[in-house]
Amino acid sequence: MRQALLSLVVTTLAGFSAAPAFAAKPPVVVELFTAQGCSSCGKANQVIADMADEKGVLALTYSVDYWDYLGWTDTFAKPAFAARQRAYATRFSLRDVPTPQVVVAGRQQASGAKAEAVETLVKDAAKAPSNPPDMEFVGDGGRVAVGSGPAPRGGGEVWLVRYDPREQDIAVKRGDNRGQTLVHRNVVRELVRLGPWNGRPKLYRLPTAADEALKSVIIVQGAKGGRVIGVLQEAAEK
Repeated sequence: MRQALLSLVVTTLAGFSAAPAFAAKPPVVVELFTAQGCSSCGKANQVIADMADEKGVLALTYSVDYWDYLGWTDTFAKPAFAARQRAYATRFSLRDVPTPQVVVAGRQQASGAKAEAVETLVKDAAKAPSNPPDMEFVGDGGRVAVGSGPAPRGGGEVWLVRYDPREQDIAVKRGDNRGQTLVHRNVVRELVRLGPWNGRPKLYRLPTAADEALKSVIIVQGAKGGRVIGVLQEAAEK
């Protein structure tokens, strides 16, 4: 069994040893950083909810925890999500982290409450040239292979994102949004840095999902909040 698995891994990486002649253009990754305690975030949540089913777009909702001091503890927030947002803020040379904030393809950012601005950034990102590495879940899905390709200056990173695709309505009972019900779509529940990527084929082990209802996506991007290079999503039927 172990030898068979090793052979599968070797064969998979061998197939990824050269840059692919053609790789499907990855979806545009749209990341919303929001908070249930933020009075201006409800509109941004709806913008992302409306975008969640658009073809060629991967909309993700990250709840941050730095609004919890207002009296309502965000039900989805994790420190790792705020850390990701801070990495983007440094990359974009922002003095602070704005909320709600949308980051598109790791390239540009805008207020999540400005639907037209977000849509413009998505259209621009969809037109941008791309040369993603080939990517594939291996075996039983416990590993992912990332092929070769041009690595960004400073190197790249491979991230595992697990999100809940279902719509979730949260009734806020305290804080600035007290009495309101906020809609959420594609709520990120797990965010794991799998490791660095230097442009050469590499195999990464995936941690076991805490909830089988979550969808997994692999994102390859420049280190420390760089542009998104490649995206691998689970098959729709899974």
